[in-house]
Amino acid sequence: QVQLVESGGGLVQAGVSLRLSCAASGRTFSSLTIAWFRQAPPKEREFVATISRSGNSTYYADSVKGRFTIARDNAKNTVYLQMNSLKPEDTAVYYCAARIPYGMGARPNDYDYWGQGTQVTVSS
Repeated sequence: QVQLVESGGGLVQAGVSLRLSCAASGRTFSSLTIAWFRQAPPKEREFVATISRSGNSTYYADSVKGRFTIARDNAKNTVYLQMNSLKPEDTAVYYCAARIPYGMGARPNDYDYWGQGTQVTVSS
């Protein structure tokens, strides 16, 4: 089993930055591909970014490319999502997800484990 705990969400104004963290336990962290998704009801959960096991490869949704950066610290069992130039449309619950099989994915079904989510609200 893999446990994921997100933190760092909050209420911010448009244009500022926020950094989310995802702490993992229960399995060797470097064996996990990690991704961030977000969901703003009534929309479906959408892909934000993913990072490979080593951290050498990343992939972003077009909506966040150039503003968000995903990174990982395997020594700390933590993945980060640095979010800059936040917009009101970034408002959502942000979820951290992990997959064990090799490779990255951009669909919720590609991931086996999920955190409880952290709320990000961006006011205009």
